Amino acid sequence: MISLIWKQSQVLTVTAGAMVVNFLFTLLGLLLDPRVIGGMPAWLKPAKFAISTAIFAASIAWLFQYLPNFAKTTRWVGRALAAILIIEVAIIDLQAARGTTSHFNISTLENSVLWGIMGVSIAILLVLTLWIAIALFRQPFQDSTWGWALRLGMLVSVLGSASGGLMTTPTSEQRVQMTRHESPMAVGGHTVGAPDGGPGVAGVGWSKQHGDLRIAHFLGLHALQVIPFLAWWRRKTRTNRFVFVTAASYFGLFLILLWQALRGESIEQPSSLTLVVLGVWCAATVVALIPVERRGLQYGVSA
Repeated sequence: MISLIWKQSQVLTVTAGAMVVNFLFTLLGLLLDPRVIGGMPAWLKPAKFAISTAIFAASIAWLFQYLPNFAKTTRWVGRALAAILIIEVAIIDLQAARGTTSHFNISTLENSVLWGIMGVSIAILLVLTLWIAIALFRQPFQDSTWGWALRLGMLVSVLGSASGGLMTTPTSEQRVQMTRHESPMAVGGHTVGAPDGGPGVAGVGWSKQHGDLRIAHFLGLHALQVIPFLAWWRRKTRTNRFVFVTAASYFGLFLILLWQALRGESIEQPSSLTLVVLGVWCAATVVALIPVERRGLQYGVSA
């Protein structure tokens, strides 16, 4: 696998390796540094971003093998992505070392500049991943089912990434401060219904008491890995219908979790309405998959 992604993009492979090393250092930080930032261990966010970035960089390098018609462009896209990913993780690590937050932080000029750089980097990252999704739709595939798995996985991942933009809008408390001509310490946040920093789920920090936009954002981002994996797992009986149903179900769950967070509802305390919607989603997925599975088992070919 390493030799494959190295052949496709050396710079993204190096980036993925560097992020794994960085992740190991952040684990040391979690063990040795007792500081807390925003209610969570100081090095938890750097650790999450390091491992997530390693997976993303390796996944994109692997994906480039399926874009032979865009080989020249993917080389430049790979370099740009690597630079952006390194900048973003470096700022997150720097802010953790300084004992302050990285995202949404405008408490000082230095913090505002660093957050501004991150914001621009994230916007460019979104544009580049959107280009990859468009290229996949334009690239012909001999195995149409596999092609649709890659296209839809990338498309849902781009939409999941775009959902992060909801976190950058001012909260109600911050808007009140602005109307009073006060300068808030931050603009935006992960939590809906309360300031960031309350009790969080172990290992990830998602709010236990309020809505948290990071949950849907996380699920959406990793569609790039999950949807193709499911298609590979069912490679002997998969059909185009199976891939479409799987992708639609995955995207539906993403929308439900996003809707739940926007209502200020904790992932650990879902309302009756949320449970009903989840039940409908689950039933619809099962009903849609039954004929797909029967046809796939019967013919074992793309439908």
